[in-house]
Amino acid sequence: MTILIIEDDLRVAELLQRGLTEHGFTATLAYDGVSGKKLALQNEYDLIITDIILPKMDGIDLCKLIRQAKPNMQIIMLTALGTTDDKVEGFDAGADDYLVKPFEMRELLARIRALLNRRSDSNNNSSFILNYADLEMNLHSKMVKRNNQDISLTPKEFKLLEYLLQNKERVLSRIEIAEKVWDTHFDTGTNFIDVYINYLRKKIDKEFDNKLIHTKSGMGFVLKREDR
Repeated sequence: MTILIIEDDLRVAELLQRGLTEHGFTATLAYDGVSGKKLALQNEYDLIITDIILPKMDGIDLCKLIRQAKPNMQIIMLTALGTTDDKVEGFDAGADDYLVKPFEMRELLARIRALLNRRSDSNNNSSFILNYADLEMNLHSKMVKRNNQDISLTPKEFKLLEYLLQNKERVLSRIEIAEKVWDTHFDTGTNFIDVYINYLRKKIDKEFDNKLIHTKSGMGFVLKREDR
């Protein structure tokens, strides 16, 4: 497995490279956003780890560019910032996971394995069309439609809706959503899951009479028709 590390702190970058190499990964280093973008677009990697604060191009803009060119690339963001707004900004840019510094190598390794395993499971899934009521998701083209109307979603909104569709009519707790969609433990001090549920509601439900995304007080969220 090949990983690109984009980190301007030389000590941190080399520690990450050494730790990943010791666990069987091939790790390449870039020390600024422009160099990282060049490597990411010209080479094939299984996963990219990038800091947010980088010289020449910050990690948010870098992530957006990589996501546009390579929609299926797995991206983990590293940052010293851990508020809800910071996490939402990172996920909106296209990050698959978000790790706040300082962190232990074993935590990073767990996140990496979870992302790579999830991609493998997705590749092995023969069914690429998910349907519920008048909502349709194409996992190959990344298109979402409701009542034949195209709906534009960010990468993280897409993954959240995908999990809701895979578990339709089942109440999902915030903890489960955090672990399955974000591959992270739910931090009760932040409300980023509620933020993304609200994003989805505005796009999936707002213009339609039959609401599909519902809150179960004290339990979580469920995708179901109002008549069920």
